[in-house]
Amino acid sequence: MPDRLPLSAFIICQNEEAYLGRCIESLDLCAEIVIVDSGSTDGTLALIETFVERGSPIRLFRESWRGYAGQKQFALEQCREPWCLNIDADERLDDALRAVLPSLLDASETVVGWKVARRPYLIGYGFTPERVRERKNLRLIRNGRGRYDLAQRVHEGIVPDGEVRPSEKGSLLHFRPLPMDEQILKENKYSSLKADQIVEAGGGPRRLKMVFNPPLYFLRLYLRNGLWRCGFPGFIEAMTGAVYSFLTESKIYQRNALKVAPASEPVESAADTRSDAQ
Repeated sequence: MPDRLPLSAFIICQNEEAYLGRCIESLDLCAEIVIVDSGSTDGTLALIETFVERGSPIRLFRESWRGYAGQKQFALEQCREPWCLNIDADERLDDALRAVLPSLLDASETVVGWKVARRPYLIGYGFTPERVRERKNLRLIRNGRGRYDLAQRVHEGIVPDGEVRPSEKGSLLHFRPLPMDEQILKENKYSSLKADQIVEAGGGPRRLKMVFNPPLYFLRLYLRNGLWRCGFPGFIEAMTGAVYSFLTESKIYQRNALKVAPASEPVESAADTRSDAQ
């Protein structure tokens, strides 16, 4: 067993039996693993128990669903080590990230967090190569130096209290190979959450974004970020991002339109009916 780092990994989960094991295995460097389950009915809890029996430093909490940001904030608050790592049940650390973690945790006190790349698995290709410029998100934070914005319904992130730097090496590997029919259901759900968040905050129709954001989203992912390197699987990934963008903007438009004029079937007057008959 390698020497454990002063790091608490925290995971929220529900029915993640198929993925959680590989995630936990990649966290053997962590002094603590906080898992918050929101009501699993598959074999997730039994799987966690097998890791506990093997000596894995897991602390399991059962907590009713608070929303993505609320659930992760609860998990973060349970962490006891000096550094905290946000990782999803279907993610794991690659070898490069495992190797660089000690130096990241040894950063000067002025650095409160690190952004880490996330490389997804594409059906028909595999994990995107390191040459693809995947977006880096804040995943590693000093304990007590960041918290989640509870107003964020989806794509929630840690709001840091201090300097954050990007890690030049290492990635989180995201393995959830959803076929397109299931992926579209996910994009539909997430776009609804995003649209509701924007509308409830007072956001009005964004007509130009509805027209231009989807193609720009595609071009950014496919050309600038380099998904073209992944062939047709990369094309599908970039196009799926454009679909999410369009769904979000169109839902914002329609939700605002329904506020102004709720949908109702027009009723023709008797005079209109006579005129049409003539």
